Amino acid sequence: MTGQPFAALVDWGTSNLRIWLVDSQGEIIGERQSAEGMGSLDKAAYPAVLEGHLSALGASPDLPVVVAGMAGARTGWKEAPYVETPAPLIGLFQHAVRPEGVSRTVFILPGVCQREGGAFDVMRGEETQLAGALEQGLDNALFCLPGTHSKWALVEGGLVRRFSTVMTGELFNLISRQSILRLSVPEDGDAEADVEIFDAAVEQALEPGFALTSTLFSIRAESLLTSETKTNPAARLSGMLIGAEIAAIRQDLLRHGKAYLIGTGKLTRLYARAIQKAGGEAIMLDGGLLVRRGLLASAISLFDHEFKD
Repeated sequence: MTGQPFAALVDWGTSNLRIWLVDSQGEIIGERQSAEGMGSLDKAAYPAVLEGHLSALGASPDLPVVVAGMAGARTGWKEAPYVETPAPLIGLFQHAVRPEGVSRTVFILPGVCQREGGAFDVMRGEETQLAGALEQGLDNALFCLPGTHSKWALVEGGLVRRFSTVMTGELFNLISRQSILRLSVPEDGDAEADVEIFDAAVEQALEPGFALTSTLFSIRAESLLTSETKTNPAARLSGMLIGAEIAAIRQDLLRHGKAYLIGTGKLTRLYARAIQKAGGEAIMLDGGLLVRRGLLASAISLFDHEFKD
């Protein structure tokens, strides 16, 4: 049985919006999802969009809200400045901001940035999933969040020590749609349909001395020169790109022995295969569950500080 609504938890990304009404234990009372992400909204539209969904969920006018993700970007609702690495996941709530134009209490959580050593990087939203993983005891771990721009994050002692963003998904789309390889890689290509081809490409990318730029054209040449051998250009391209990504993080992977994959679906399964080929163990985590846990932990801390009097 769920209790009374405690908060509305909001994951506001570039393309999508997800809202959960939860009780104080994090049990879901109601939820909504839409395509009203940051990329389709003007700053002035955020309050009405939020209130429309909360009204549909039957939320009371005084129910507080905690938001993570791109709503806190410079071009979002209200900028929540980045917290610099090493960033304490348990203390991110201390840097939350309050937007204008709403009658209810709304907190927007910050993202995390990295400047050290010139390795400039930023994340918004993923840090809340990492905070959710911290809630289940993963305070020293290597995380991978597959996506168009995948993230690798090293968490030590509950701190985001360092992280990197890898444009593997975007590169796949650009190469397969706008380069010469578009003539070989079909738009409906499925890398998971031929995992042995994907695996071989990953192993090739993991070999010492592998050079991605001087190997990519072989995908086109193979489609021109082979007729009887089974090929899957999408699987080869995906395997090369993901393999090259994991090769760059392999030292950390082997030191930890495992990587926690935050995500679901085909892409996450391909990353799990590649991690195993690189000598690591892949452990799957539910990204939706983690973001709710991270948001709830921040809500409890925020409300304690805000309403304790």
